[in-house]
Amino acid sequence: MLAFLSFMGFTLFVAGFAYYKTRNAHLTDSAEGYFLGGRSLTGVYIGGSMLLMNLSTEHLVGLNGLSFRTGFIVMAWEVMAAMTIVLFAIFFLPRYLKLGISTIPEYLERRFDKQTLTITSILFLGMYVISLLPIVLYTGAIALESLFQVSHVFNVDKDTAMWIMVWGVGGMGALYAVFGGIKAIAVADTMNGVGLIVGGLMVTLFALAYVGDGNVWSGLVEVYQSHPEKFNSIGDQDSLVPFSTLFTGLIISNMFFWCTNQSIVQKALGAKNLAEGQKGVLLCAFFKLMIPLIIILPGIIAFHVFQGQIDNPDHAYPNLVQLVLPEVLVGFFAAVVVGAVFSTFSGGLNSSVTLFTVNIFKKSLKPNATEAETVKLGKFLGLGLALVSMIVAPLVANAPDGLFYLIQQLQGIFNSPILSVVLVGLLTKRVPAIAAKLGLVFGMSAYILFNFVVKIDIHFFHLVGLLFVINVLFMLIVGYFYPQQAYEEVYTEQVDIKPWSMSLPVSVLITLGSVSMYIFLAQNVPGWLMNGYYILASVALAYVFWSIGRELMKSPRMVART
Repeated sequence: MLAFLSFMGFTLFVAGFAYYKTRNAHLTDSAEGYFLGGRSLTGVYIGGSMLLMNLSTEHLVGLNGLSFRTGFIVMAWEVMAAMTIVLFAIFFLPRYLKLGISTIPEYLERRFDKQTLTITSILFLGMYVISLLPIVLYTGAIALESLFQVSHVFNVDKDTAMWIMVWGVGGMGALYAVFGGIKAIAVADTMNGVGLIVGGLMVTLFALAYVGDGNVWSGLVEVYQSHPEKFNSIGDQDSLVPFSTLFTGLIISNMFFWCTNQSIVQKALGAKNLAEGQKGVLLCAFFKLMIPLIIILPGIIAFHVFQGQIDNPDHAYPNLVQLVLPEVLVGFFAAVVVGAVFSTFSGGLNSSVTLFTVNIFKKSLKPNATEAETVKLGKFLGLGLALVSMIVAPLVANAPDGLFYLIQQLQGIFNSPILSVVLVGLLTKRVPAIAAKLGLVFGMSAYILFNFVVKIDIHFFHLVGLLFVINVLFMLIVGYFYPQQAYEEVYTEQVDIKPWSMSLPVSVLITLGSVSMYIFLAQNVPGWLMNGYYILASVALAYVFWSIGRELMKSPRMVART
């Protein structure tokens, strides 16, 4: 009963707060308001929404499941993410806001042509429907079954309980997305993001206290001493995530997700100005460095607690939560989990709807459609995609290498070709549209052929990196022999693009934090590497402190004194 009351209390609080913050905004009356929040989002909402759009049950369940099996080597996704988010803040976001775009395919239309926009929009839609939305719903159902024992409450078998939860959560998530628009999503995401970080840290602390008989530090020491191999950040060549993949496909995958993925980028495209956008993006990067405490360490603790005896590793985290959390906190954490599902599911739906209505419906099918017609179609499409996702969700059970790994493999179909085309578009002026279209089709087809059909003996991340290089070289060669008229970027002046004065030093600090995590968790690090790291870290910190001092000297109080 306490669990149910705390669940309802936090859920209603988030819903009420989101309604209060958007009740008079009228942001669902126009396409720009519905899809971009009227370009009024501030840094806190951008950072919170980006974080929770990414951090959902496929991470809580899936990545903890992977760490249960393999240990800290899977932190590669999170640590590399922080570095690529920095790249997004410094390089990609200023260009996107300068152009005033609503979607990534819209940029590709300006840079190349309408057919490139259509192909990319279809690829994004396929990615969300195939590799994101169903898996988010299913992992959410796994977590809720473990927390609330839904099968016992309704006296049904677990498969039936899964269908009930998938349709219940999916239905509410669809309504949340379809009738709220992106600003309502962003406000609720921020609240749920705070709840997810607090709740996730509580699970870790309670789990360590459980192991250490009430002492958190003793629990951590016991887990580490019992399984030191699980704390190594460097994966061997035959491991699930070899260290070498960080420099090939894994960085490509992260760049795609954080710099060009519509569902993530759309949050920052709604920024009121570049400075607020950069603050929000870098806030998200900062929190990503904390995330291993929430979505990796608990999996290792679960391995210790259950002595590795769990048939499906994707059940490790929900079982740990049920074991260590007090009843009143189980309800709160369940509310946070549902909020995380809503966030990623509704954000994916909103981005899918944006892609179709803005890039296909308005561009090709009905160019003279009114704002009301566009928003109405978007709502119907959102409901349709939600139904498809709810039908597909239970079919992804029992993925051979875990659900999170399945997501990464499926997204390999899309990330390399899309990122290569966006980067070539941003960095060159004369590569023609035909090169982009052929690059998109070749990259997708080659990955499907060599990873799922022929199955060559190469890690799929190395395949992603190889195809990315081939795609870029191909487009550059075509541009060299068949150049188009030089493309010029035009500043639309929709938002102020003056950068945040502290964006560079904060970026340096986050990058240093990312490298530090790898250095300190790596086993048998050579002395010369540690010495080089200490020198670079000292220089980086000196720059950060100098930048902070410079900003303080510019403050009105200091200026008045001088």
